[in-house]
Amino acid sequence: MAAMSVSDDFHVYDTTLRDGSQQEGLTLAVADKLAIARHLDALGVGFIEGGWPGAVPKDTEFFRRAQTELDLKHAQLAAFGKTRRAGVSAADDPLVAALRESGAPIATLVAKSHDRHVELALRTTLAENLAMIRDTVEHLRAEGQRVFLDAEHFFDGYLADPAYALECLRTAAEAGADVLVLCDTNGGMLPTQLADIVHEVHEAVGRRIGIHTHDDAACAVANALAAIDAGASHVQGTANGYGERSGNANLFSVVANLQLKLGREVIPPDGLAEMTRIAHAVSEVTNLAPNPQAPYVGVSAFAHKAGLHASAVRVDPDLYQHIDPQLVGNDMRMLVSEMAGRASVELKGRELGFDLSADPETLSRVANRVKELEAGGYSFEAADASFELLLRGELGGAPVSFFEVLSWRTFAEQLADGAVVNQATVKLKVKDEEVLAAGEGNGPVNALDIALRTALATAYPVLAALELVDYKVRILTGDHGTASRTRVLITTSDGEAEWSTVGVDENVITASWQALVDAVTIGLLSKGETVPSRRT
Repeated sequence: MAAMSVSDDFHVYDTTLRDGSQQEGLTLAVADKLAIARHLDALGVGFIEGGWPGAVPKDTEFFRRAQTELDLKHAQLAAFGKTRRAGVSAADDPLVAALRESGAPIATLVAKSHDRHVELALRTTLAENLAMIRDTVEHLRAEGQRVFLDAEHFFDGYLADPAYALECLRTAAEAGADVLVLCDTNGGMLPTQLADIVHEVHEAVGRRIGIHTHDDAACAVANALAAIDAGASHVQGTANGYGERSGNANLFSVVANLQLKLGREVIPPDGLAEMTRIAHAVSEVTNLAPNPQAPYVGVSAFAHKAGLHASAVRVDPDLYQHIDPQLVGNDMRMLVSEMAGRASVELKGRELGFDLSADPETLSRVANRVKELEAGGYSFEAADASFELLLRGELGGAPVSFFEVLSWRTFAEQLADGAVVNQATVKLKVKDEEVLAAGEGNGPVNALDIALRTALATAYPVLAALELVDYKVRILTGDHGTASRTRVLITTSDGEAEWSTVGVDENVITASWQALVDAVTIGLLSKGETVPSRRT
């Protein structure tokens, strides 16, 4: 698992696998941790904190497997642990031994730097806490490991007793710690005060200072950048800002700001260009939905909805974008909605492969049609595929259709044993032949989906690859209870790409059927199927 860091001048240190995994609802298996480590290494971070060996069996196993299963190109692994227990030598402390035996070249030690925490949480003396820091750092250094010290609750401790907080840092530095990381453990600091403290500490200790921030006051990224401006040259954070409570500093945002705004090359440029892909890949491993509005890497980070914006972006994308999204592997998106004007439709059409710049009549017709449909409850900004079908229909003079729907029905039946059976039948005309098919699923929509694709299977075998991967229902008006108008959004995948379609009706099954038909139609178009010619 050996690796060469880009540079030791500035440290990008990721703690997703340890601090990030403390997020509510996030559970990582050892295989997940190994997969995320590979993604982080591809980004180009210098250090990956793998977990707490000895304290967490899964983390002990991670470091064991990392020896043979990780081939890191950029990053080095760090094993996290704490200073020895009070009254026990570092050489005899089993958790310190786990750090030695982890195989990680870096040991990151958490140490108390707030006097009240020493006395109330550790239940020891201030002098013994300093001895614990000194003994543990010296022991691990003598065993050949590089040591980083995380000074827990440092800023609160500094405000309460600056002399003792600084003494904790000086003790670690004299014992051989390479980095003194100031932790805003409670996440309550604001940038100006935090920067002042970092500057004072940097001047006082004369060693490399690191910063570890949490987002409880919505300032984690800003605090990290302020600390770096004040002299810190080691920054810690997590992928996608994962972490307990409000999360940690989002390392993607920190790195992008440093590299693109401040001109500091802290990861390789090819890693920066992979940032969006990596952010989403990590989300897949954690099984947490990506935040669409995440800065830099969110799918909405460079999405434009208002007609005024679209008109300007058509002239020059930089007018409403702070960077070129391709620098972080993202892309500009046009959202078509009731706010859309002709410029929005033109740009969205271009994104879909249609040049409408010389067809103002179609542009106006589509824009008006979008506004009319959205007034009735449709939403095309989250259903690009349905908008594509609308646009194709306007350009072709008739809706895109591979088949004619003659009828469909669905029903649910509860059996005597309490089991519920959902069945559906559809009757279609496909390539001049009537086809009747049935489906049974775990719900009426699933049954309809199966019946529809069964009816089309002979004529269009490519549909076998399609799978409904997401289904959302929203009640649009609350005045009529169960009779309210309903919008359904369906996401479909063929294993390579995903697309979303929309349906709206007072009946949720009818709305679902509309979205299913659009989903199958887009699937056939994407596979290169030719729309049958219409008989007159």
